[in-house]
Amino acid sequence: MLLENKKLVVTGVLTDDSIAWHVARIAQEEGAEIVVTGFGRGLRLTERSVQRLPVACPVLELDINDPDQVAGLTADLGERWGRVDGALHAIAFAPEDALGGNFLSTPPESAQTAFMTSAFSYKTLAVALMPLMSDGGALVTLDFDNRQAWPAYDWMGVAKSALQSVTRYLARDLGPHGIRVNAVSAGPLSTVAAKSIPGFDAFDRVWKERAPLSWDGSNPDPVARMVCVLLSDWAPMTSGEVVHVDGGFHAIAAGADRD
Repeated sequence: MLLENKKLVVTGVLTDDSIAWHVARIAQEEGAEIVVTGFGRGLRLTERSVQRLPVACPVLELDINDPDQVAGLTADLGERWGRVDGALHAIAFAPEDALGGNFLSTPPESAQTAFMTSAFSYKTLAVALMPLMSDGGALVTLDFDNRQAWPAYDWMGVAKSALQSVTRYLARDLGPHGIRVNAVSAGPLSTVAAKSIPGFDAFDRVWKERAPLSWDGSNPDPVARMVCVLLSDWAPMTSGEVVHVDGGFHAIAAGADRD
């Protein structure tokens, strides 16, 4: 029971193909007690999705850019549990005009929305949960490796690069409080969020060509397992890290020969 008696917050659950949903599932199977968050029009989807978890769990509404809802999350968890042992940050959004080849024409307010929701929000969540993590704990975010510029990903790619930097600075500032902060860089997975990115199919094709391990874009389980490892006590000295769960794609310069 890797996460026995842990009290964890899982953001970003939408449908049961979400990486966050699979994190919640595995965490429950490993002994954790879970609260998930949803947002806006997707909240009803979240509420239906948690019914398919091993144990149905509470759903809290959280718009990470709304200070009142962020404060409400802290208050609710303080009353409900009195402590938090860890959380998954699975929150990202970019307006349509910040994606799909619009990099040069994207207005500043759309780039700002992408940054605030996809990168700065990790800091927002960390600060909200920090008073409840007096005994330490772990925070994990979901990343997509952006050491290269990807077609169509545009300002979301910039935001994800910023997210890696936010991870390192949070690790610096929260380490003295015993809180580990890491990121998991996943390969492309066929989630609802991913399918909304123009040209997503190209990501899937290039992964199949280059990743030395066979990559299944329909299976979030390997990514979710790594998140749970980082949320557990089995990674006590790992912080500020970006762990790749991408079939080895990031390490290979050309297509792998599997013959």
